[in-house]
Amino acid sequence: MAKNLEISLLLDFYGEMLTEKQREVIEFYYNDDLSLSEIADNEGITRQGVRDSIKRAEYQLLEMEARLGLAKRFREVRDGLERISDSARRIQDYNKQHVYSRDIEENTRMILELAQQLCE
Repeated sequence: MAKNLEISLLLDFYGEMLTEKQREVIEFYYNDDLSLSEIADNEGITRQGVRDSIKRAEYQLLEMEARLGLAKRFREVRDGLERISDSARRIQDYNKQHVYSRDIEENTRMILELAQQLCE
């Protein structure tokens, strides 16, 4: 399952760099969850042709990620924003329970809003 999610994410970043046929086939397989036989029937090619196309596309996506690292960087930024949001919430909770400060409340709210916007 993790491989499916990884390939789907790589498709989001690099799918436009594949040929139209490769992109369609790999999207059918990973995003639409069609079998090799179903894709072969829909596309008018052999099951082996579908498998070969998927394997070539996977290789290209993984190679692009190895060179460019966009998906890795995206995950790092998203994870960092989640940690920032968690920390801001803990600061808010501490502020409410111990030393209420309007400045702290406003700043943590701003941090949370910005983190949310950047995650969208």
